[in-house]
Amino acid sequence: MLNSKPQHLVQGENAEEKALQFLLSEGLSAVGRNYRCKQGEIDLIMQHDNALVFVEVRYRKNANYGSALETVTVKKQSRIIAATCHYLKANKLTNPPVRFDVVAMTGDNLNWVKNAFQAGF
Repeated sequence: MLNSKPQHLVQGENAEEKALQFLLSEGLSAVGRNYRCKQGEIDLIMQHDNALVFVEVRYRKNANYGSALETVTVKKQSRIIAATCHYLKANKLTNPPVRFDVVAMTGDNLNWVKNAFQAGF
């Protein structure tokens, strides 16, 4: 008998796919997804004009305990920034234009926040 994935992982994968399709429809190009390193994970890596866009996708079924956007804490941002530095170094990318976006979904409501936070590099 095969073990099925926990529901929260399935919902997360569905949210990432929905976010990817949305961003593609907005003119961004896919570069990668689910980049993992010991510093953290980057859900989606996109290209928009000349910038590399690192996208955090957050999903909440409802806002009873806060919106999806509110879950991107300063600690989470620092892990994304650290993972981005690792990605840039691993791919020998020197000082490309970088942007951090968040696609937050609460229920069926999708909220795309461009430049959701900044890195100090």
